[in-house]
Amino acid sequence: METVRLYYENAFTQDFTAVVESCGAVKGGFAVVLDRTAFYPEGGGQPADHGTLGDARVLDVHEKDGIVTHLCDRALPVGAEVSGHIDWARRFDHMQQHSGEHIVSGMLCSAFHCDNVGFHMGADTVTIDYNADISWEQALDIERRANRYIWEDHPVHIWYPSPAELAALPYRSKKALEGAVRITEFPGADMCACCGTHVDSSGQVGLVKLLSCQKFRDGVRLELLCGQRALDYLSACWEQARQIGQALSVKPETSAAAVERMQDELLTAKERAARLEEQVFAHTAAQYAGAGDVLLITEALEGDGVRRLCDAVAQSAGGRCAVFAGADGAYKYAVIHAGQDIRPLVKDMNDALHGRGGGRDGFAQGSAACTAEEIRAFFA
Repeated sequence: METVRLYYENAFTQDFTAVVESCGAVKGGFAVVLDRTAFYPEGGGQPADHGTLGDARVLDVHEKDGIVTHLCDRALPVGAEVSGHIDWARRFDHMQQHSGEHIVSGMLCSAFHCDNVGFHMGADTVTIDYNADISWEQALDIERRANRYIWEDHPVHIWYPSPAELAALPYRSKKALEGAVRITEFPGADMCACCGTHVDSSGQVGLVKLLSCQKFRDGVRLELLCGQRALDYLSACWEQARQIGQALSVKPETSAAAVERMQDELLTAKERAARLEEQVFAHTAAQYAGAGDVLLITEALEGDGVRRLCDAVAQSAGGRCAVFAGADGAYKYAVIHAGQDIRPLVKDMNDALHGRGGGRDGFAQGSAACTAEEIRAFFA
């Protein structure tokens, strides 16, 4: 006998009683079948409900051939009546995400004559795939329309039409369906064959926020948040903008322009520092003119500064130059000796100085976990 599915009778049912029809040990816990249940099983892109059955925690729920099976963390006595409790925060979140997806997909598919070819409700975001080329600006227009529809608080209509009625309905479906078909309609926005749980009216979705619209296969992948998830995300973004604005002494809504100005200033400062660094390298190289082999230990240098300093001194000194930049325990190095095979030297140096790196044609670079004293001792 098939399990009576209370979540179809009332998606807002949180507590119920049922009789345990079977219970058996399986991987990860115990498979429990009830005569009826309010736990929604994983399916159609919507995750399963969690909650409790008596003293047992419900970890997962699946359905096959009309039988709903609950994966519990402990056994339940067959024939006993148990109380079930749904993790309502999780369930209502899923209802908001699923219902918001209906509204967005219905509007998008209608506007761009496309299909929803993929839907996944993750723990953090919802992703939907469409087989049409949709721009970010076009997606944002749908977002505005979807939110306006949500705030108008339209009632949701869910029913099982007769075969004749079904044949006349312009409903969305990703595959051919047999038997009784459950139709979920958001009047004026979407009509779709769907087995999920939904809100009673569009206003309960609360809010829809699109996060991205990226090329995917022959169409696009849309990432979105609905309800509490969308509110939490926007609140976190606002708090971050507020903190950035506070740090830059500007209003949160103008922080992007302030960051852009700071980036320009930073670029100018980096270019000036690079010019000054070149002058310092040239001055250092001049001090070692004709000196032959040179060892330099200096403070940390940004980017390829170690190589550039080593190259300048090597050309001026006319011998082998080794530059170590950093502090005890973490140095970056460059070794240059034009026209010479320095691989044996670098191998011995890495062994002695706990280094990693190498090269060829008279040039090598890498890092060393050692002290300045150990560097000097090796080259002595």
